[in-house]
Amino acid sequence: MSDKNLEQRVTAVEAEVAEVRREAAAARALAAGANRDVADYRAQMRAHTRGLEALRQTQIEHKADLADLRAEVRARFAEVNASLQTIVGLLRQRAE
Repeated sequence: MSDKNLEQRVTAVEAEVAEVRREAAAARALAAGANRDVADYRAQMRAHTRGLEALRQTQIEHKADLADLRAEVRARFAEVNASLQTIVGLLRQRAE
């Protein structure tokens, strides 16, 4: 093998190594960007999950409040109904 042939081959290998290094650097940059994107996505998902959990808790509280209000309205309605029955009875007695 001649020195010139060896020199050409070494030069070609050096060029390939330089290209591989550039491609590896580009791949690392892409991987770092993807890693940041995934971290951002996960942070957003955690925020959404916290928001949904807060909404769920609020709905549970509202459901309990509505049940209490429903019971109170029914009790008041029963009181009003009893009072009306008393008034109607008194009016009927007067009319007789």
